[in-house]
Parts: sequence; structure tokens; C-alpha cells
Amino acid sequence: MKRTEARNIGQIINDLLKKENLDVALDEHRASALWPHIVGDGINRYTIKRYVKDGVMTVHLSSASLANELMLNRQAIITRINQALGRDIIRDIIFK
Repeated sequence: MKRTEARNIGQIINDLLKKENLDVALDEHRASALWPHIVGDGINRYTIKRYVKDGVMTVHLSSASLANELMLNRQAIITRINQALGRDIIRDIIFK
């Protein structure tokens, strides 16, 4: 068995996630979890469900007028989510 330099467990897990291409899926899940923190409790109260697939976040809302309002601020929300994640994961948001 070949000896290598010691690495911490966090590095090993991150390397494994990248190797198996799970780091993007994990960040997509984190983006969905960040939604209430980004938009606040008032908007999150109208959120029925949300999910991210292939860089597109889909948010189902119980208020059509709120969906229209958020559509106008879509790019700012995308920027805030990506900044919180530390990299560009979300490319677009669809409000339904």
C-alpha cells in the first residue's frame, strides 16, 4: 500500500463528491434550502414547493401576483443565491 500525506476528512469527502459529480447536486439542494433565507419569511409563506434541476430552480407559489413580482426581481434573487453558495449553480428561476 502506497503511503501519502495525511488529509483531513473534509478534503477526502469533497474530492469524492467531485469525482462522482455529486457536488453540483449537493449545491442544488443547498440552493433550494437557502430560498427562505434569501427571500425572507413573508415571501416564503406563499411558497408551496421548490426544487432545482439542471441549474433551474422551480418555485411554486400560492399567489400569482407575487409570482409576477418575483419574476421582475428574478436576476437579483439568482445573484443572491449564487453568492450564498459561493459559485454559479442557479442559471434561471421559474415561478409557477
